[in-house]
Amino acid sequence: MTLFSPSVGKGIVLSFVSLSLLGIMPIISNLRSSDIGALHFAFALSVWQVVFAAPVFGWELRRGTKGIFGIDLSRRERGRMIFVALFTGSLFGLSTYLYVLGVEKAGVANAAIAIQAYPLFAILWESLFLKRRKTVVELALTAVLIGALYYLGTGGTFLLSSLSPWFLVSLGVPFLWSIAHVIIKEELSNTPITPAQVTFFRVAISTVFLAVVLAVLQPSGFVSGISAVFQMMSAVMGLVYFLELIVWFYAVRHIDVSLASSITTPWPALTMVLAVPLLGDTIELYQIVAFAVVVACLYCLTLVSLRKDRARSTA
Repeated sequence: MTLFSPSVGKGIVLSFVSLSLLGIMPIISNLRSSDIGALHFAFALSVWQVVFAAPVFGWELRRGTKGIFGIDLSRRERGRMIFVALFTGSLFGLSTYLYVLGVEKAGVANAAIAIQAYPLFAILWESLFLKRRKTVVELALTAVLIGALYYLGTGGTFLLSSLSPWFLVSLGVPFLWSIAHVIIKEELSNTPITPAQVTFFRVAISTVFLAVVLAVLQPSGFVSGISAVFQMMSAVMGLVYFLELIVWFYAVRHIDVSLASSITTPWPALTMVLAVPLLGDTIELYQIVAFAVVVACLYCLTLVSLRKDRARSTA
């Protein structure tokens, strides 16, 4: 059996590919037909994710890579894993809907920058559940980051009355991602489940979740959801979203998550550049300022975290 050999060069290239995919996703979402609602589009793109993920899932099994299917589980452990899969899959399904809705209502630039708030929620969970104390520098950077996001959400006014509810909807995306990713990271560390299996189960359960939500909330519009599946932008978005998941998983197999994250951090800049010619959007000065501050804070937080890890390893 050939052992996996990490390559820094491959990891960096894959991270830049991930940056490109992340940057064009909000654009694709808003290029859909205006008669396709956010919930219908989220369901449709999820169906296409399953279509693209299934062959990779099957190919891996045919190669003999059993992953999670290669171990014997007790009834209790199997039940726990099924619950985790259903819970995280539902979180991802809901986050997909909020992603599409936030990009549509808040605008691609604001939504893209809001999604970069992911580290804020990671810091929150680390502090609450892992009891990891933060340094004064980390707390100061976090405060500046929150201030920049608030500035962005109020349209550059800092007035609470100007805070966009759709910007808050966009913040729901990294909030849900952070919860699901903490749980999935634990499963990847403690079970032989493969990235392809995680991706397939994630998108399959998300699709079922969104189908149920669509049937319950808009039973008369379920046919519209099915029709949306056959729209070109649904297929394109499903493909790009699926590729981003797979590319990211393989990028972090070659290089540290911190390095991969540092490379992908500026992806909203690509979104803003493309939004002008493709969507006819106007990028305001306050958005550029907020984005610059957010990126600077994220890079500084990454640097501080790396130094703390280095200090722990040498202690």
